Amino acid sequence: MKVFFSGSIRGGRDMLPVYNHICNFLYNNGFRVMSWYVVDSNLEDTESEMSEQEVYNRDAGLIDKSDLLIAEVSVPSIGVGYEICYAISKNLPVICLYKSGSNVSSMVLGNTYDKLIVAQYLNTDELNKIIQNSITSITSEENLSSQ
Repeated sequence: MKVFFSGSIRGGRDMLPVYNHICNFLYNNGFRVMSWYVVDSNLEDTESEMSEQEVYNRDAGLIDKSDLLIAEVSVPSIGVGYEICYAISKNLPVICLYKSGSNVSSMVLGNTYDKLIVAQYLNTDELNKIIQNSITSITSEENLSSQ
């Protein structure tokens, strides 16, 4: 399964260790992470050499090729919100994760899209369980709807 991971870049890189954890967890469990660049600590420098159109085309193109979008939404980010909406417009399943105590947008928390899972976590062990259970739930629902 191809997973596009979305995390804040210009909005702040405070959650970079968590982004790394999520991408490594996905990879170690057999998923293809389409957006490894999100965990690059030098990403802002790399993207400064790209045009805005190149960044958009890269991200939108990778979402188009993905089966699922997972977003870490603890840090407010217009780009992450846009990627979530783009994935929803493509009818992709979306998992939004946030650290307990984060101030998450009502646009995420109040969204009733039937392929959206929003979950909070306290630590990486709980995060791992939530990711695994959410993907299992999504894939079993997809299998049921294709029968």
